[in-house]
Amino acid sequence: MISILIVDDHAVVRSGLRMLLEAQENLEVAGEASEGNEAYAMTEEQRPDLVLMDLSMPHGKDGLSATSEIKNKFPETNVLVLTMHDDEEYLFRAIQLGASGCILKNAPHDELIKAIHQVSKGDAYLYPSATKRLMEEYMTKVEKGKEGDRFSLLSDREKEVLALVAKGYSNKETGEKLIISVKTVEAHKANVMEKLQLKTRPELVEYAWKKGLFGYSI
Repeated sequence: MISILIVDDHAVVRSGLRMLLEAQENLEVAGEASEGNEAYAMTEEQRPDLVLMDLSMPHGKDGLSATSEIKNKFPETNVLVLTMHDDEEYLFRAIQLGASGCILKNAPHDELIKAIHQVSKGDAYLYPSATKRLMEEYMTKVEKGKEGDRFSLLSDREKEVLALVAKGYSNKETGEKLIISVKTVEAHKANVMEKLQLKTRPELVEYAWKKGLFGYSI
């Protein structure tokens, strides 16, 4: 029997996943969590075989940080990441942090079950198209080599916006967290991209990770 912890900030999604998984003879749901801190605590308590981890959870610790903490403390627990199409740039980072695989949220149910079994056996499961795109972007970034450190050019507010955007927060969610308007968020983000000479969101995510901003206190 494979025990699974479901981590997603939407109760409806968790409920649907629970029904799907519990309908399988050899799968059982060990529990549910709505954000990263809760996921870590429940992993420590329940010791599930696998954590089905959402990446974007705006109202708590994000999935990347939670994956890193869980794998550091409980290396025997496998993590299978759930992601939307717009979150594909986070896939390679999740794998680097110890996730055993990634599956898109719109994948067929039988593909999800297949991924769970594959990861539980110790194998990796990578969604081909997402992996290919991320690998290409990552290698392009590596080939550019190290560029000058322009981080000191950012204001404290711009660093906060950079950290939240890199974690997957939308402009609206970033504005709500920082108590500023969406237009102000967009202006800060544009300034960050210009100052750091970045052109795409994956580049921004990679830069933020190198600077340790996924643990940036806001």
